[in-house]
Amino acid sequence: MRVVLLGPQRRPTLDGVVRSLGLSGPFAVVTAGWQEREPDDGELSALLGDSAGHHGAGHYGAGHHGAGHHGAGHYGAVNLGLYRRGVDVAERDPVFAAGWDELRRTLAGLQEVYLLRLDYALRAVYAVQRQAGSGSEAVEEAVAAVRALDEAHLRRVNGARGEFYARLEPHARPVIAAHRDEVAAVLRDARALVVAGGHVGVLADVLHLFNVAAALNGGSLVIAWSAGAMALTDRIVLFHDRAPQGPGHPEVYGSGLSLLRDVVLLPHARARLLLDDAPRMAVLARRFAPARCVPLEAGSRIDVPDGVWPAGVRVIEAA
Repeated sequence: MRVVLLGPQRRPTLDGVVRSLGLSGPFAVVTAGWQEREPDDGELSALLGDSAGHHGAGHYGAGHHGAGHHGAGHYGAVNLGLYRRGVDVAERDPVFAAGWDELRRTLAGLQEVYLLRLDYALRAVYAVQRQAGSGSEAVEEAVAAVRALDEAHLRRVNGARGEFYARLEPHARPVIAAHRDEVAAVLRDARALVVAGGHVGVLADVLHLFNVAAALNGGSLVIAWSAGAMALTDRIVLFHDRAPQGPGHPEVYGSGLSLLRDVVLLPHARARLLLDDAPRMAVLARRFAPARCVPLEAGSRIDVPDGVWPAGVRVIEAA
């Protein structure tokens, strides 16, 4: 499988990347991170060279209760409509919807406790760093404690999700199974899967719910940016050192599709991280090691064939 990671697309480079890859479609598109704006994919379709016109997420066959399937072979770009499909599941499968709400409350509670503990743990790291120096054994021990906290939280989050899926078995629920079949059919015909940004939590949820990873294969091509890129990894980390209320702590959110492993992707890093604060960045890199912390800035392009990272990729250094 080949993954192409791009920087944020406020000034799009997607069209040039598609041309460089020699692709003419059809493309399967995910804009679920845009939530209610999911159907507004006309510009994205144009960048992908949709000369046959725009057939976005809002145009479904009525026979599928608002979440139907256009054959990807007929159009340049077909929106998988994963957000709308999720809404459809919530409306038509109240038992699953109630379980989903319960899971969200459970995860919110886990995140709240984790963030409380993380705040104390990282404050201790920075205090020890100021006192003993960045490369001291005391700092390494303090960072190791944060790493253990992160790993335990990720296990709890993944465990809660795993229990939920084992209990409600989405593949055995007719509404979800029908949507999964439709998504898989589009992906079988598509030359590439294109995943846009937006709300990373929503993206990860629907990518898992509709079993997108299972519908891909060794020859698949995935192009993604911003939150869409983060959602491909095995560890999604939320971060914002420049929030209006002051610097926050990078926090482990959960697991994405795990198409990319041992990497923390950091879109808009220059705008969102205090990159000039070397001690703070050293803690970030050490905390997630051996995973590499990779900034994705505007104009970035990183090709990752079969999980092999190319030489020379910029990473945030531990020292």
